Amino acid sequence: MCGIVAIYGDNASRWASHLDTMLSRLSHRGPDDRGTYVGSNIALGQTRLSIVDVAGGRQPIFAEDGQKCVICNGEIYNHLALRDELLQHQFRTNSDSEVIVHLFEELDEESVSRLDGMFAFVVYDGKDILAARDPLGIKPLYQGRRDGCLFFASELKALDGLVDSIQEFPPGHYYSSKKGLVQYYRLPEIVDRNDSVDETSKTLQQKLSQAVQKRWMSDVPLGCFLSGGIDSSLICAISKETFDHLDTFSVGLGEDATDIIYARKVADFLGTDHHEYIYTSGEVLEALPDVIYHLESFDPALVRSAIPCYFVSKLAKDYVKVILTGEGSDEVFAGYHYFKQFSCKEDVHEESVRILTGLHNLNLQRVDRSTMAHSIEGRVPFLDIDFVEYAMSIDPRLKLTGKGRRIEKWLLRQAFADCLPDEIIWRPKVEFAAGCGSERLLAELLEDEITDAEFEQERKRLEDVQISSKEELYYFRIFRSLFSTDVDIKAIGRWKGGFASEGLDQ
Repeated sequence: MCGIVAIYGDNASRWASHLDTMLSRLSHRGPDDRGTYVGSNIALGQTRLSIVDVAGGRQPIFAEDGQKCVICNGEIYNHLALRDELLQHQFRTNSDSEVIVHLFEELDEESVSRLDGMFAFVVYDGKDILAARDPLGIKPLYQGRRDGCLFFASELKALDGLVDSIQEFPPGHYYSSKKGLVQYYRLPEIVDRNDSVDETSKTLQQKLSQAVQKRWMSDVPLGCFLSGGIDSSLICAISKETFDHLDTFSVGLGEDATDIIYARKVADFLGTDHHEYIYTSGEVLEALPDVIYHLESFDPALVRSAIPCYFVSKLAKDYVKVILTGEGSDEVFAGYHYFKQFSCKEDVHEESVRILTGLHNLNLQRVDRSTMAHSIEGRVPFLDIDFVEYAMSIDPRLKLTGKGRRIEKWLLRQAFADCLPDEIIWRPKVEFAAGCGSERLLAELLEDEITDAEFEQERKRLEDVQISSKEELYYFRIFRSLFSTDVDIKAIGRWKGGFASEGLDQ
C-alpha cells in the first residue's frame, strides 16, 4: 500500500519541484520509504507502506533497460503466477509491483486485464505512460491538468491547489497517452444457472476461501476487523482455520454497543486475540476534522460510518499492518433491506450492479481512507473479481429467500451455516454506524450548532452542492476549510439518491 503521484507532459520537469509537497500530503499512506524519478516529460513519486519485499521493494521499480518503470499503490495477488510467465525477464526485487512493468513490456495496455488485485498505478516507458485503476476501484486515483501536463495522485489533497480542477479516475479504466481513456472492465450480465443450492453453496465456500487466502499475502503482521455481523465474522472464521494466532478488532460507542457485544461472541467462538476500543462522544467531535480530512467527503452517511472505521483502524495499527474487512458482501448478495421490495430477479441484479459500480467512492473510499489515515492496508475478500463474477452469475432470487419470508443474503448465510453459531449467521443486518452505537450521535450533537434560518440561507447559496441537512452543512464547512474550491464536487464520495441510510456496513 502506498501513495503515488505522477506528472506527465512536456512541462513535467518544471513541476517536479512540487513532488515533495505532494508526497508529504500522502505521507500517512506510506511512512516507511519515499522514492522519486524525474525525466524529460515525467515526474514520479511514491510514499511506501512496506508490505511485500519490505527491504527491496522501493519504487519506482525499473525494467532491465533502465527506461521503463512503475509506481503502484495496491497489491497484485497473482504476481507469482505472472512471474512464471515472464521468465525471459530479470526481476530485481521480490515486490509484487515489479510484475506490472515487465507485463507491460510484453502486452502494453492489454497487461492491465491480466492483473488480479487492487491497484492504481502509472507505468512510464521513456516516452509514453499507462495509468490504470482496478476493476471496482478498491484503490483510489485522481487526476487533474495544468500547464499542458496531466497530474495523477492517490488522494485529492495531493493535487489540491496545484491543478486547475480535480476529477476522479474511473475504476475499471486505463489511460494511455497513445489511446486515451479506455474502459477495460465491466461487471457481467445476469446468467441463468441450473445449479442446486447445495452445489452453489459449495462453490461459494471454495471461492470465498480462495479469495481470503489470496489476501494473506504479506511479509508483515495481518489481522481482521470484526463487527460481529456475518460478513466480517466469515472472513475471521476462514482466516482462523489457517492461523493459530489471529488478531481481531472491534470498536463501539459505549460497552453496550451492539457490535461490541456480538464481536465478543464471535471472537470467543473462534478463539481469536480480540482487541476492543470504547470511544466517547467527546472523542468523536475531536476527531471529526481529521476524519473529514482523510475521508475527503462531507456526505453524512459516509462520515458517520467513517468514524468507527477511523477508531478501529487507530486501534489496529498497534498490532498489524494489514487488515481484512467484510465490505462488498451487501452489494453482491442483496444485503440491504430495500432489496426485498424488488419483485423480479432482473431488478435485483441491476440494483446490485448499480451499487457495486458506485462502491468506489462510498464504502471503499471510507475503508481506504480510514485505514490509510493510520498507515495500515485494508483488503476486501468479498470483492475478489473471481468471487464477484461467480456470485453475480447466481440466480438473484436465491439471495433473497427463506422459509415464509425474504431474508437478505439468504444464500450466503445458508452456504456458511455450519461455520458460525446461528445467532451470528442469522443476525439481521445492522448499519455499521448503528452497530457501533454512533448512528444518531452526530445529528443530535450538531442540531443546535446551526439555526434553521442559517441552514436555509446557506442551503440556497450552496444550491449546486445540494446540502440536505444541518449535519451535512456542518461537515461541508469543515471540508471547505480543509480543501480549496479547485476540488470538483463530482469527485467527492456521496450517496446519490436511493437508499443512503442503509449503506456502509463493516
